[in-house]
Amino acid sequence: MDIRTTQHNPPAAATANAAGERRGPGATPDLDWRVRIAGLGRYLPRQRVDSAQIEDRVGLPRGWALENSGVAFRHWAEPETERASWMGAQAALQACERAGVAPAELDLIVNASGSAERAIPDGGPLLQRELGLGRSGIPSLSVHATCLSFVAALELAAERIHHGRIARALVVSSEIASVGLDFANPEVCTLFGDGAAAAVLERAPHDSPSRIHRIAWRTMGEGVEITTLRGGGSWRPPLGPSTQPADALFSMQGQAALRSGIRLVPYVMRRLGLDDMAARAALRWVAPHQASRAALEVIEQIGFPGAAMVRTLEHTGNCIAASIPLALEQGVREGLIRRGDPGVLLGTGAGLSGVGLTLTY
Repeated sequence: MDIRTTQHNPPAAATANAAGERRGPGATPDLDWRVRIAGLGRYLPRQRVDSAQIEDRVGLPRGWALENSGVAFRHWAEPETERASWMGAQAALQACERAGVAPAELDLIVNASGSAERAIPDGGPLLQRELGLGRSGIPSLSVHATCLSFVAALELAAERIHHGRIARALVVSSEIASVGLDFANPEVCTLFGDGAAAAVLERAPHDSPSRIHRIAWRTMGEGVEITTLRGGGSWRPPLGPSTQPADALFSMQGQAALRSGIRLVPYVMRRLGLDDMAARAALRWVAPHQASRAALEVIEQIGFPGAAMVRTLEHTGNCIAASIPLALEQGVREGLIRRGDPGVLLGTGAGLSGVGLTLTY
């Protein structure tokens, strides 16, 4: 069986209607939410893991991971000293510093991660405590939509800010994928990395161009088994009679995930008002989920003339929900994304879901 994630045949421009995809509704109205990302931060674990180390461990030829998964190296956390909540707090503190905001000034803290440090409580209170705010009373909660958790949390927080319910929010994605990798599956064990990224959101001043524009989300639940981790819940509890050790490991059918993701593209692009080249030409940046080398190639083939596509995959791997904010942070830090530049967040996640969010930074 060919497990390489780069073997695919994307549709022309990847925006033509996929088989079985009804034309459906057009673009959603521009939300025009006066919200801006005031600061971004990141944290990458201290341990760098080169792809050659994994290739030697599992018996792959040197260079396999870069060619197929698109990853040269990634960072893996030391779980006892680099817990997910601690990593998230490091990214959050950097984001707050860059935003000129003290953590105590936050009105909402959202943990937006696909992996969990523990089952109960959720990651919101854990993150709040790591920030030294355990007695603050600041509402702290989690939004879990696997790889798309950051976008889901961004929408939730931005809407509250736009409607005046809160003034400022912190959204953090902190992921430790390395503890659940199946080293018998090369496309899984070579793809994922650990990391955290955070964003401080606030109401944009009247003279600021920053806005949230459109959000498109589409889910096809028939794909729940394509990417899954069966253990950890009520279906496969640790001591359950049917539970197997493999239930604690992430399982992915790379080719099926890619094909299913491609089928979601036309709807998402249409709802964002980006189904023609002229509209895409107005964008200045694209911050996609770093799902795989093949997935990034599909996004490139859509065609975003004049837009910088931010890539982190080669040096971080797929960091689940942290991938999109890590790309945002890198784009801003490297000057690819500047204040007033319009752009788009794009990605797919387990379930299977596709999402897009257009904003002016």
